[in-house]
Amino acid sequence: MSSAKRATVYFEPEIHRALRLKAATSDKSISDMVNDAVKLTLAEDAEDLEAFEKRKREPNLDFGQFVKALKRRGRL
Repeated sequence: MSSAKRATVYFEPEIHRALRLKAATSDKSISDMVNDAVKLTLAEDAEDLEAFEKRKREPNLDFGQFVKALKRRGRL
């Protein structure tokens, strides 16, 4: 028995049609394509969280002060 879990997902009609067409031409199921897309999104989130963790000790810069400093130095 598979360990996969079932979920109901609703797609806009045009998206569903595109998925069906891609599934037919790529020899992959819609489930496989959706799983791949979700995994990619979660991996990107994990990378973002890792980057935030690495940068959490960096000092915060006030945007207004930064822009004023650029203007004082003739950069703006």
